[in-house]
Amino acid sequence: MRVEQQPAFVLHARPYRETSLLMECLTRDHGRIGVVARGVRKERARLQRAQLEPFQRLELDLLLKGELATLRSAEPSGAAMRLVGDAGLAGLYLNELVVRLTGRQDPNADLFERYELTLRRMAAREPLAWTLRRFERDMLDSLGYALQLAVDASDGEPLDPDAAYFYDPEAGALPGRAGDARSVRGRDLLALAEDRSPDSAGLASLRRMMRQVIAFHLGGGELRAWRVLK
Repeated sequence: MRVEQQPAFVLHARPYRETSLLMECLTRDHGRIGVVARGVRKERARLQRAQLEPFQRLELDLLLKGELATLRSAEPSGAAMRLVGDAGLAGLYLNELVVRLTGRQDPNADLFERYELTLRRMAAREPLAWTLRRFERDMLDSLGYALQLAVDASDGEPLDPDAAYFYDPEAGALPGRAGDARSVRGRDLLALAEDRSPDSAGLASLRRMMRQVIAFHLGGGELRAWRVLK
C-alpha cells in the first residue's frame, strides 16, 4: 500500500545493514510505523540522514507492506523545533515513552496531535515538569488508560484536597497516609484533572505517581530516560 504525504515524526533511528536506517516513526493516520530508509547513510545519498532527525515534522511517502514500510521520500513540514539542554532530554523521553507504550500500526491521530503540541510547548520553553505531566496524562487517555483523578476509588466520593492518597493504576486514588513517599495530595490530583499546574511539591509527587503508573503499563519495566531526567 502506498502512503503519500503522511505527517510524521521520527522517534528513533538505528543503523540497518550497511547503508540504511531502521526508524520508528509516529504518523498521524497509521500510528507508530517501522520504516526502512534505504541508502541514507551513503556519502552521496539523495536523502541525507540529517533530514530525518527527531523533533522535525515531516511529510513521508511510504510503501507499506507487512510490519515494515519502505521510505520513498521525506520532506520537512515547517521549521524544526529546537530542543536544547533539559528540553532535549525531555524530548527523548517523549520518544522513548511513545515507542514503549504503543504498538505498531495502531492509528491514533489524537496521540499524534498531543505529541506535536507537547514539542511546541517545550520549544517555547514552557515549564518542563508540568509539560511532561500533561503529556503523560493525555497519552494514557489516548491509549485507553485514562487516569481517575476526581473521586476516591474506595467510596466514589469527591477527593478531599487536603487528604493524602495513593494512586493504584488499576483502581484509582485510594486513601493514603500523609508522609508516605508514595502519597499524593488530593489537591494535586485535582489540579492534574483540571489542567492547573500544582506547586513544586505537587509536581514532584505527581512525577513519582506517573512513573509508577507508566511502569505498571510497561509490565513492571522502566524507561532509560528516567535515569537522567530529574
